[in-house]
Amino acid sequence: MSKPLTIQEVHNLAMNIVGKDLEAKGYEFIAVNSKLKKNPQFVCIDKNNVRYFVIVKTVQISDFPITFDVIWMETFKNHARKNNAKVLFAGVGLGAKADKSQYPCLNEDYLLQYDGLQLLDIELN
Repeated sequence: MSKPLTIQEVHNLAMNIVGKDLEAKGYEFIAVNSKLKKNPQFVCIDKNNVRYFVIVKTVQISDFPITFDVIWMETFKNHARKNNAKVLFAGVGLGAKADKSQYPCLNEDYLLQYDGLQLLDIELN
């Protein structure tokens, strides 16, 4: 019988997807935090030593773009400015192949909704 992934396991799967994307783009990891609701998930630098805070948001797959809470993100952008960092957002939608309204099951194929890394402007308006 199929065992559905826990919320933490789904989050870890999304982090692995984003982590591989960051590596492929040449980012170097300084810190990784896989705890739920603890941000940022990744602190990394690019080849020019620019620091990035990466937020990974995991949701069930849908037909709509994955968004973030704008008010909360403004608070997080302030944190990034104070730490001389830029912010990358990675929305990851995951669903079971048999029923996309369910999260994936252990050792089974899954559906993925991932539009890549989104650089968020941290300058004050």
